[in-house]
Amino acid sequence: MKPESIIRLPGGRVIGPGQPCFIVAEIGNNHQGDMELARAMVREAAQAGAHAVKFQKRDMSAMFTEAGRQAPCSGPNCFGPTYGSHRLALELSIEEMAELKALAESLGLAFFASAWDMPSLRQVIGLGVPLLKIGSADLVNIPLLRKAGASGIPLILSTGMSSQEDVDAAVAELRRFHDDIVLLHCNSTYPCPDELVGLPVMAALAARHGLPVGYSGHERGLGPSVAAVALGACVLERHFTLDRTMRGTDHQASLDPQGLAELVRLVGEAEAAMRLTCKEVAGSELAASLKLRKSIVFARDLPAGHVLTEADLAAKCPGDGVSPIHWDRAVGMTLAAPVRHDEQFRWELALDAKHGGSNAVNVARAAVSD
Repeated sequence: MKPESIIRLPGGRVIGPGQPCFIVAEIGNNHQGDMELARAMVREAAQAGAHAVKFQKRDMSAMFTEAGRQAPCSGPNCFGPTYGSHRLALELSIEEMAELKALAESLGLAFFASAWDMPSLRQVIGLGVPLLKIGSADLVNIPLLRKAGASGIPLILSTGMSSQEDVDAAVAELRRFHDDIVLLHCNSTYPCPDELVGLPVMAALAARHGLPVGYSGHERGLGPSVAAVALGACVLERHFTLDRTMRGTDHQASLDPQGLAELVRLVGEAEAAMRLTCKEVAGSELAASLKLRKSIVFARDLPAGHVLTEADLAAKCPGDGVSPIHWDRAVGMTLAAPVRHDEQFRWELALDAKHGGSNAVNVARAAVSD
């Protein structure tokens, strides 16, 4: 991954490797086409600690054929008698999205959207968004990819429903314009069973393309999303709702405000747990080390001149003496003075026959430097 593989957003936020995970509340169409509900969702996302809200924009005539728009829509999650009327009922106008963008930014959130067709993409670009999202459904939509890439706006690309060949082709197309791309690993099953999440795919995408990676999760719980952050996701997107029992296909795979706040908390804990990258003794461990680690002690009273055997030594708490990690060096030394049972072994009490009778203090210094 190139060090420059980061995206800088207005306000100073940075997306990329080594940066705090960028948490996106995907509102999508969970607002049900209701601006009052949409405003409430933006406010709740900010309160929960998200960094961005994302919406979706569609133009029915551009997205669907006439037959597709007129296809019957039935069932409890339909908002109209045909699929076109159903989708239209869930839409917000671009003017309403502009209002929501202003609200989000006033609350410290980034606002962006996924556009599902050319007219919608032009409208979303016209909002002056800091990011563009290309949903999994459009990863293979070459004309849309070209339009999005030519905008010069940093891109987040979801990879659900895609083969590796599909992803390769999309990335190659977008890279004709720039490299400000984040790949989101995704399984487009709503909700997605944990065993189909496939988090190791993130590392494979990063290695193959040299781009920042993230995770767009559709699972019911929080575990895979938190694990994704521990595995290096620099963007984490979860669908968001105010009520998981509402009508609609996305609500069951969405987080409510309490769930989103819990996710933000757990992500913070996971990131804190990843900061230390080398094995060392922490200052907070020293007291425990002195109390619980062991020191070499004498197992019985012994006279001067005695050559120490394993039977003459023991390892006992506290750990403020010579560590038993030096056990093999102590065995075979000759006592320079008499010692008592349970007295701690000290280097100055012994001579080392293996080093021509030299004082054991010098041997100990050599041991520490080894």
